[in-house]
Amino acid sequence: MEKTKAKEVSEIEFAIGLVIGIIIAVIGSVISFRKGIEHRKRVAEAEIESAEKESQRLISEAEKIAERKKREALIEAREEIHKSRVELEREVRERRSEIQRTERRLQQKDETLEKKMDALEKKDEALNRQIHEIEARKAEIEELYQKQIEKLESLSGLTVEEAKQYLLSSIESEVKHEAAIMVKEIIERSKEEAERKSKEVLACAIQRCAADHASEITVSVVALPNDEMKGRIIGREGRNIRTLETLTGIDLIIDDTPEAVILSGFDPIRREIARIALEKLIIDGRIHPARIEEMVEKARKEVENTIREEGERATFETGVLGLNPELIKLLGKLKYRTSYGQNVLQHSIEVAHLAGLMAAELGEDVALAKRAGLLHDIGKAIDHEVEGTHVTIGADLCRKYKESEEVVHAVMAHHGDIEAASIIAVLVQAADAVSGARPGARRETLETYVKRLQKLEEIANSFPEVDKSYAIQAGREIRIMVKPEMVNDDGMIMVARDIVKKIESEMDYPGQIKVHVIRETRAVEYAK
Repeated sequence: MEKTKAKEVSEIEFAIGLVIGIIIAVIGSVISFRKGIEHRKRVAEAEIESAEKESQRLISEAEKIAERKKREALIEAREEIHKSRVELEREVRERRSEIQRTERRLQQKDETLEKKMDALEKKDEALNRQIHEIEARKAEIEELYQKQIEKLESLSGLTVEEAKQYLLSSIESEVKHEAAIMVKEIIERSKEEAERKSKEVLACAIQRCAADHASEITVSVVALPNDEMKGRIIGREGRNIRTLETLTGIDLIIDDTPEAVILSGFDPIRREIARIALEKLIIDGRIHPARIEEMVEKARKEVENTIREEGERATFETGVLGLNPELIKLLGKLKYRTSYGQNVLQHSIEVAHLAGLMAAELGEDVALAKRAGLLHDIGKAIDHEVEGTHVTIGADLCRKYKESEEVVHAVMAHHGDIEAASIIAVLVQAADAVSGARPGARRETLETYVKRLQKLEEIANSFPEVDKSYAIQAGREIRIMVKPEMVNDDGMIMVARDIVKKIESEMDYPGQIKVHVIRETRAVEYAK
């Protein structure tokens, strides 16, 4: 235990001694730090004093340098001022001498102007004297002129104005008379020459273009292998003939004519479709409603191909190239169109040839004349489908398919609807008249008849309930197919009555017209 206490005492003494040592070390460090600070302070004071002395020295040197520079600048300024003064004095002397020279020149000019003014005054006086003399002479002449006028008036008994008017009127009447004689002679010579030349051109064109005249009739005859075929065409209870008439719009006349069936209708395209379909049915031998429908559709496609081929043939024959395909198709339709009995396609080809020949004789554009001649009646291809005259329809079609304005104008002017403003339009008019005036080319009654049938169908088609209509029996009957979804069985009577009233109010016709309204509803199914 005493050892433990002794150990604790020794540890305490060690700690106390350690603390005292640390305190002594700290105190020594503080004392040494203060001595260092005092030493640094003394060194800094010495440096500051040395810097102040150096700055004093630099300031004194700068003052000396500034003083020297100042003196030098003053000397240079004085020298510059002296030079400027000398230069200014020299310039002033030069200006003064120039002003003196200018004053001398101006003085000389003044003297010259004074001399010229004196000369002008003398000339002015001389001119005034001459003017007075001229005025005096003029007055004398005027007096003499008035005396002569008075003497002439007294001799002639006319005033000056009356004499002028008399002289002018006599000269005017003479000139007008001579001019009228000259104009009359020129016009007569021109007419004689134009008539002679036009006759030569027309005669040459007619001689060089001898086209065939194709006249159309309103019936077609289909030959039969035997009379037994007539019964098969009629079918049980007439269903075959009704189907064929309904699908084509053509009236089939089966009478006592041996081995022949007559197709009657004003529309040549429908009649051609019916003829081809009937011939195919006769060759095939199977005649029933379904087969009839199939053959009519085939015949319709065949006619469409023929229409396209005929249009291409017409363009090839006339040498008119670059037509729109739709125009070529419309040209082909003209094969089945007649005008006063004349086939319109053949008529258009003939007009193209005649117009081209006359254009060649006159030195005009042959290709343009043929193009206008070929297209002049193009509106007749659809005039039964579109409102308006065939002239207006044709011009609209040519504009639609990008034909030139010369062609459009020729189409518009070929019947005189507008005045012809080009040589091509006049040539087309002449060619159209020549083609229509050839002996046997046209029949007036047929055209009137066809227009009446077209008007009959047009009236029927104007009703919204009507789907199709066909004028048959030479216009004595019209068959109308109505839309079953718009008209019921009872409404058919009202539709028929309305159509009859419109026909009576808008058409003139001999006898009576039978309006036959048909409503058909079909149901088709296929057994699989």
